[in-house]
Amino acid sequence: MAWLFGYVDVTDSAFIVAAVSIAFNPLFWNMVARWEHNTRALSRVFGSPHAACYCLGAVILLLNCVRSHCFTEAMKSQPKLEGLDCHWAYYLGLIIMAVGTLFVTTSFLALGFTGTFLGDYFGILMEAKVTSFPFSVLDNPMYWGSTAIYLGWSLVHASPAGLLLTAVVAISYTIATLYEGPFTEEIYRQKQKGVKSK
Repeated sequence: MAWLFGYVDVTDSAFIVAAVSIAFNPLFWNMVARWEHNTRALSRVFGSPHAACYCLGAVILLLNCVRSHCFTEAMKSQPKLEGLDCHWAYYLGLIIMAVGTLFVTTSFLALGFTGTFLGDYFGILMEAKVTSFPFSVLDNPMYWGSTAIYLGWSLVHASPAGLLLTAVVAISYTIATLYEGPFTEEIYRQKQKGVKSK
C-alpha cells in the first residue's frame, strides 16, 4: 500500500474532497440514526418512522452520488498507473465491479429499503436476522460490495488515486461496522426481551 503514495498527490484538492466525502458519509448516517433512535425527533418531524427513514435513505443516496462523483473527479485529476493501463486490469476491474454490484443489489433486495437504510434505528425492526444470500456468504455484503465497486472502478481507470481512495472506503466501512454492529445487536436484543416479557 505504501508504494501507492509515490504515485498519488494526496494534497490535490480533488483527492482531499473525495477522501473527506468518503469518511463523512458513514459518520453522518450513523450519527443521525443514533440521534433518531435516542430522540425519535425525525419520526415526529416527518409524522412517522417510515417517512423519516425514507427521507434519511434519500439523503444517504444523494450523499453516495456526491461521493462517487468526487471519487471519479479525484481519479481524473491524477495520472494513470502504466502497469494497470492494460486489458487484463480493465477486464478484472469490470468483473470486480459486477461482483460488487451483485452483493449490493442482492443485499438491498434481501433487506428492503428500510432494512438497508437503518430502519431498525427508527424502530422498524425485521422479524429475524437475514441469513440468505449474500449474507450467507459474508457479513456486511453491502459495504464490501460497495468497496468492490470502487476497487473495480479504480482498476478500469488504472488509477492509483482510486486504489488509495478505495482503501479509505474500506477503512471507513470497517469503522462503521464496528460502530453499527454492536448497537444494532442491542436493538434486537431489547426487542427479544420485550417479546419474552409479554
